Amino acid sequence: MRRCGDCTLCYKLLPVPVLGKLANERCEHQRATGCRIYADRPGPCRLWSCGWLTGEDCAPLSRPDRSHYVIDPSPEFITVQNNETGEQIHIPVLQIWCDPNYPHAHRDPALRALLDAKPIPALVRFSSREAVTLMPPSLCSDGQWHEVEGGSVGREHSFDEIAAVHSGEA
Repeated sequence: MRRCGDCTLCYKLLPVPVLGKLANERCEHQRATGCRIYADRPGPCRLWSCGWLTGEDCAPLSRPDRSHYVIDPSPEFITVQNNETGEQIHIPVLQIWCDPNYPHAHRDPALRALLDAKPIPALVRFSSREAVTLMPPSLCSDGQWHEVEGGSVGREHSFDEIAAVHSGEA
């Protein structure tokens, strides 16, 4: 069974609105050995678990403090809009909170292998608003990795943008 050990990266990267904690700011309740209010922590903290700790398919991944990213099992979606019909499609993605001090950590070969094997796109978050969408080769017609940059969380992707990734034009 995996354990956090010295890792406290989730305390830094993930926002906890109920505590007024923003992404990429240390939680005021963090201590060297974990949470000072662990027994009385708020509901969102009680419900959340690190994907590295709980995901059986995460066995090849390094501990978050060594990989510089945290896999967030909380459900998230990107919205794709078809420019011709106006139809919106919500696509589930795996959330990965990446330490902004290591912006390319998401290029970890073990993480990429996990995403390609699922297969699922990933939303690599650098803050509550800034993110990159990763499309694994198993979802793209050209069999290559694609990073849809320049977007922000909450921004809709156009159907043409995602279709270009799938067709290999991006």
